[in-house]
Amino acid sequence: MAKPLSTLVCANCGKANRIGASERGSPHCGNCAKPLAWVVSADESTFEVEARAQPTVVIDLWAPWCGPCRYVSPILDELAHQYAGRLKVIKVNVDDNQGLARRFDASSIPTMVVLRDGTVVDRIVGAMPKPQLEAQIARSLKPPKSAV
Repeated sequence: MAKPLSTLVCANCGKANRIGASERGSPHCGNCAKPLAWVVSADESTFEVEARAQPTVVIDLWAPWCGPCRYVSPILDELAHQYAGRLKVIKVNVDDNQGLARRFDASSIPTMVVLRDGTVVDRIVGAMPKPQLEAQIARSLKPPKSAV
């Protein structure tokens, strides 16, 4: 199976970067080498390879008709930019991927499942303002890599 590709735009220089799912490292801009915000959509055929990532992963289980989901989505995008290199957000439409919804027990949405090294470390159900959502996710982030 071919790895899914995502196009991530660098917030620093504006260059579009085609990035494949990777278990090691996190994406950096091919033009300016800055870390990229890693936000991807996944379905049942691409989820496993997308979820195997080194940074902390937040699975956003959402639906297009869900008002609170539409409130949370741009906050998660902002957090992915803020914590570029340390956070990957995987968006899963539960209407189209009911198997993943069942797997992660998303009986209410939005549900965000936080994975660290492939293990569920937190669940967040419902919308909340950015400061509260950030605080809950930030405690599961791996420490930043120090510059050598």
